[in-house]
Amino acid sequence: MIDIAYAMAPPAEGGDSSFLVGFLPMILIFAVFYLLLIRPQQKKAQEHKKVLENLKKGDAVITQGGLYGKITGISDQIVTLEIADKVRVRVSRAHIAGIAAAPPDDQS
Repeated sequence: MIDIAYAMAPPAEGGDSSFLVGFLPMILIFAVFYLLLIRPQQKKAQEHKKVLENLKKGDAVITQGGLYGKITGISDQIVTLEIADKVRVRVSRAHIAGIAAAPPDDQS
């Protein structure tokens, strides 16, 4: 019974170093999350923002919904895409996924 009471006793002197050692794993976990998850996501968001800022009339793009089209009109928030001959759709600028190499040919 005395062994259990001894095990539950508060730690002896030198609590400052044990405090740091106790939080070191938490700090390391945060650093790993930052390097593996947060930082790459921020870089990807910055690249996407740069692509959206550099859109211009005539660019071939793909939307997040998978539509390929050519930009025929552009404003601050709306992009008009021509997805087929005389077929135009208006899409939110934020939903442009990126620049496409070229719209695929119609196979039907």
